[in-house]
Amino acid sequence: MNLFTELENQNKQVPLAEILRPKTLEDFLGQSNVISEHSPLLNLLKTNRLFSLILWGPPGCGKTTLARLIAAKTNANFIEISAVTSGVKDIKDAVEKAKEGLRAGTKTILFIDEIHRYSKTQQDALLPHLENGTLFLIGSTTENPSFQVVPALLSRLQVIRLNPIDDNSMQDIISRGFTYLAKKYLPMDCESGVLDFIVSLARGDARYALNVVENSYFASDVKNNRRNLTVDIIEQICQKRNTRYSSDEHYDCASAFQKSLRGSDPDAAIYYLAKMIEAGEDPRFIARRLIVCAAEDVGNADPMALQLAVSAYKAVELLGLPEGRIPLAQAVIYVARAKKSNETICAIDMAIADIENGKDFPPPMHLRDAHYKDAKKYGFGEGYVYSHSAPGFQQQFLPDELVGRKYTR
Repeated sequence: MNLFTELENQNKQVPLAEILRPKTLEDFLGQSNVISEHSPLLNLLKTNRLFSLILWGPPGCGKTTLARLIAAKTNANFIEISAVTSGVKDIKDAVEKAKEGLRAGTKTILFIDEIHRYSKTQQDALLPHLENGTLFLIGSTTENPSFQVVPALLSRLQVIRLNPIDDNSMQDIISRGFTYLAKKYLPMDCESGVLDFIVSLARGDARYALNVVENSYFASDVKNNRRNLTVDIIEQICQKRNTRYSSDEHYDCASAFQKSLRGSDPDAAIYYLAKMIEAGEDPRFIARRLIVCAAEDVGNADPMALQLAVSAYKAVELLGLPEGRIPLAQAVIYVARAKKSNETICAIDMAIADIENGKDFPPPMHLRDAHYKDAKKYGFGEGYVYSHSAPGFQQQFLPDELVGRKYTR
């Protein structure tokens, strides 16, 4: 097996993104909100304290890299599995290895990539081992953990949000890629605008950026024993025209798009939709912005807007682009022209603010669950009147401390 493994490794074409994966936290770029001098996470790691966490962020933002660096910084064993190809058996195997490590005086980190793909049963299988400290879990996900991770597991984890790589860090990463290739193979000359174009294509995804760097380097012309890379070569490889669209413009266009919808300007909304599509924006991102606007800015003034926005999202997933632009445009025009009401977001945010400010009260006794054996003993459900049986009967629904509080208009 060792011979076969060695032969496999010799014949592998390891991607540049893997070769240049940072080896130290100091080389880890683009997440200064998480890893920076005196940041809470870095301070914890300096004390050699481990804790279980979920790294939540878009593709190529450094989730796997950060997990490996945490393990290296704390001298922990690192077991890496993917939720796509693993199950409860793999978790049990990791637990046994973690126990062996503890007997040798070493802690273990179990890293689960795409943890949101685990079923409830698979996620529950982790609970006792996190509870008793057998191992520490680092999960990575591109999806919101609040919706994709079971509450029992989520309560045992810290969620750390990673951002898309910023433009300055992305330029450094791209430069590192070209420098490595130029030293290892042939020196090169880059046309002005190459770095900015790759940054705009990557939209915060370092893995994608380094894939473009690697492919464009080897696709470039060789003259006088030097490679000559131009924007045109990258355009041909990526089949994408050089459209000005940096990560700042990603946010600016998304903001302008949503504000145009809110302001009932369908022409402006369609323009920003077209600009985002042409710049290579993920159509699902656009559809999610549309859904938010339909709920936040239209709300119950026209409930059909939310249905159409959700349907557009599903249509985009089924069709992809370019056909997906049509249902997106249909929904954009509808949402822009719909009557507007922000009652929904104002109501929920006001209620959340009350709870966060200490107004966290239990329901009145007569509204509490009375479907189990001992409920009556505690007085739960006593005095509740079934509303359909007595339509005109007025009873209290808010907690005693909030009687008369208005959240809706």
